[in-house]
Amino acid sequence: MDTSTIAQFVPLILIFAIMYFLLIRPQQKKLKDHQKMVSALRRGDQIVTQGGLIGKVVKVKENNEVEVELADNVKVRVVQSTIAQVLSKTEPAANS
Repeated sequence: MDTSTIAQFVPLILIFAIMYFLLIRPQQKKLKDHQKMVSALRRGDQIVTQGGLIGKVVKVKENNEVEVELADNVKVRVVQSTIAQVLSKTEPAANS
């Protein structure tokens, strides 16, 4: 391989590096932040689902499920990964 062959690959390498820093890396950070938010859910948190439903977490279940109360006596099971936002967090119970 001579220098002209290597020089042909430089633009391709630069394009990949730019795409990594502008697209791939921020998406991975966003996914990591979402997973951290979902894993920190607890009873009493007010949430918004990706479907736009606003409710209050009643119970954090196994198998990545959360029981959410949408209105009085209206409870639904929601997959944790479909929670888009936590509107208000409850404070953890004081350890006495």
